[in-house]
Amino acid sequence: MYSISAGWLTQAQHLPSPHFTPRALDEEINLLIVHNISLPAGQFGGCYISDLFLGQLDCNAHASFNDLQGVEVSAHCLIRRDGSVIQYVSFNDKAWHAGISSFNQRPCCNDYSIGIELEGTDDIPYTTEQYQQLSALTFCLQHKFPAIIIDNVVGHCDVAPGRKTDPGPAFDWQYFRQCLTEQSIRINT
Repeated sequence: MYSISAGWLTQAQHLPSPHFTPRALDEEINLLIVHNISLPAGQFGGCYISDLFLGQLDCNAHASFNDLQGVEVSAHCLIRRDGSVIQYVSFNDKAWHAGISSFNQRPCCNDYSIGIELEGTDDIPYTTEQYQQLSALTFCLQHKFPAIIIDNVVGHCDVAPGRKTDPGPAFDWQYFRQCLTEQSIRINT
C-alpha cells in the first residue's frame, strides 16, 4: 500500500524535476491521466525518460531525440516495465504532462490533474506489474484526492484527442479496473 507525505510517495524513488509549476492552493485535484513513454520509441530500460523529465537528455544520444531539443516536460510518476515507480513532481504541484488539453470542457488539465506515465507504447502490451502498481497508486491517490472518481481516470488520448493517442489500444482498461477493484477488496478486508 502506498502512502503520501508532503505530496511525495513514501515508497517510490524520488528524482525531483525542475519542470513543474506550483498548484493554486484552492485547486481541487480531480483527474488522473494515464500516459505512455519510451525512449527511444519502443525501447525500454535505461535513463533516457528520467533524463528527459529532469531536463538532462542528451539529444545527440539517438537520432529520434532531435525533436526533443529544448522540450520541457514532466510527469508526477513513471511506472517502469518491472513495476518500479519513480516520482518526479510532488502531487501538490503541477507536472507538465498534458499539454493543450481539456476534460469535460474544462481546459488546462495540468492545473487539476495528476499525470502517470507507463513505460510502454500504444501497441505493446503493458506488464502485469505495471497494472498492479498503477492500480495501487490510483487507489492511494483516490483516497488522498477523493474527487478522482473512476470516471476521472482517463488516457492522454481522452484529454487531447487528435493530438495524443496514449496509452493506446494496448492498454487494457477493463483489466486495470479489475486490478483496482481487487486492490480495494484487499485493503478493505
